[in-house]
Amino acid sequence: MAERQRVVLIDVGALVERDGDVAWIKQNFSILIEQVQADAYDEYKQAERVAGADTIAEVFIGLLGSHSAEETVRLFGTYFFALDRFFLGLTQGRRPRAGKTFEYLIKELFVRLRYPFSSQPIINGQPDFLLPSMEHFERYAADCIIFTVKRTLRERWRQIVTEGSRGLGFFLATIDEDIAARDLGEMLRSRVTLVVPERIKNIREDYSLAPNVIAFEHFFRFYLDPAMDRWRAAGILEQL
Repeated sequence: MAERQRVVLIDVGALVERDGDVAWIKQNFSILIEQVQADAYDEYKQAERVAGADTIAEVFIGLLGSHSAEETVRLFGTYFFALDRFFLGLTQGRRPRAGKTFEYLIKELFVRLRYPFSSQPIINGQPDFLLPSMEHFERYAADCIIFTVKRTLRERWRQIVTEGSRGLGFFLATIDEDIAARDLGEMLRSRVTLVVPERIKNIREDYSLAPNVIAFEHFFRFYLDPAMDRWRAAGILEQL
C-alpha cells in the first residue's frame, strides 16, 4: 500500500473569505474535506487530553496522599478496571463525535455550494442527505440522489444499502483509506458509489481502478451538477 500522505494544506481561513465563490469551493473540496476535519479532530483530541488529565488528577491526588512511588503505582493497579472503563468511554465517545463532525462539514459545504437537500430524511432507512428534497422524493424517487456520510466504514456500509433502493443512486462519502478490495466489489454489486477526496482516490490501485470509487469533484461534475440542471429545467428548484 502506498505510504499515507498528509493532505496538501491550504489556508482554511480563505473559506470564510470566499464564502460565495462556488467555483473555488468545488475546486478545493477534496482538500477542504480532509484538512478541516483533520484539524477539528486534532483540536478535539487536544481538548480531550486536557480534560482527561484534569479528571485523573482530581480523582487521584486526594487518594495518593503521602504514598511512596511504589505504593502509588500499586494504587493505580487497584483501580485498573475503573481506568480501563474510563479510557474505553473516551474512545467510544470520540468516534461518533468525529463522524458527526465529518457529516457537519459536508453539510456546511453543501450549503455554501447552494445545493438543496433534506437532512436526515426518513425513507427506507435514514440517509444523511436527500437531494433535492423529501418532497421531490415522494413524487419521483428515481430522480433523487441519496447521499450519506461515514468517516470510516468497517462493516457498517451494509446496514445502509437499502436506503438507496429507490433513488437515482446511492452515494457514500468517506475518508476511509482501508476498505478491502472485496468490499469494493460487493459495494459495486449493491449499487453503492463511494465518494472520497481526490488524494484517497489515487492512494491505492484498487481505489483508482474501481468504477464505483469517485472523487468529490467527479461527483459534482458528472452526477450532482447535471441533476441540478435537470431539476432547474423542470422547475423543481423553484418549488423548494
